[in-house]
Amino acid sequence: MKYALIILFISFISFSCSRMKEEKADESSVTGKEVTYTAGGTTLKGYLAYNENIEGPRPGIIVVHEWWGHNEYARKRAEMLAELGYTAFAVDMYGDGKQANHPDNAGKFAMAVMQNMEVASERFNAGVSFLKEQPQTNSEKIAAIGYCFGGGIVLHMALAGSDLDGVVSFHGSLPADSVSNPDQVNAKLLVLNGADDPFVPQEQRDAFKKAMDDADVEYNFINYPGAKHSFTNPASDTTGKKFNMPLAYNKEADEKSWAEMKKFFEDLFK
Repeated sequence: MKYALIILFISFISFSCSRMKEEKADESSVTGKEVTYTAGGTTLKGYLAYNENIEGPRPGIIVVHEWWGHNEYARKRAEMLAELGYTAFAVDMYGDGKQANHPDNAGKFAMAVMQNMEVASERFNAGVSFLKEQPQTNSEKIAAIGYCFGGGIVLHMALAGSDLDGVVSFHGSLPADSVSNPDQVNAKLLVLNGADDPFVPQEQRDAFKKAMDDADVEYNFINYPGAKHSFTNPASDTTGKKFNMPLAYNKEADEKSWAEMKKFFEDLFK
């Protein structure tokens, strides 16, 4: 009996080690590549991520960064999407991979883009074109996600008629203007918002919903109680304290919003 238990224990350890190796192999199968592309004469620096173990083209997802610029957080989310089986491309909306280390600079960078939507569209669509050209991408199935500044960008692009199947905004700004041409909006919208986000007040939420309802745009708006701005980014607590800003990570809202995104894409691309 003693030997039987020893054999059983060894078998269990072997199985566990095998499982750990398999999981490690799955993680290491995600490839991330720094790439450069251009839009309007501006050099842009992006990050392409995909799973090498998946054969053939798969849906492509654009990732748009926060107002800090194209940084490691945007790349991490691209890798997480690759782990789910998508080809993900973290784009550069500022040019030359420019990043901000202070809210003042971040605000200037973001406003320079938001106040010139022609340039913003050019840079965003250059990223979409690059993603479609990759052999790992099914060019007929393209969506986008964005965080904060990026959330506002993906919503704007969808409402402006960009060639997207769907977009997901995480704690993003909300375009409240009326939709100029509802017939050109093909993308479904998923908006994941912090209920306690002072940067997205109730008036802005109401105006956005009214604009979507008036234009008959398909959308789903989810509020997470207690969640503040940038609730998906673990670095938000440190950043918020450093600059005295109402930013805070919310683990529950982060996990629930990611799960909503996963279901959204599963339904979109089934």
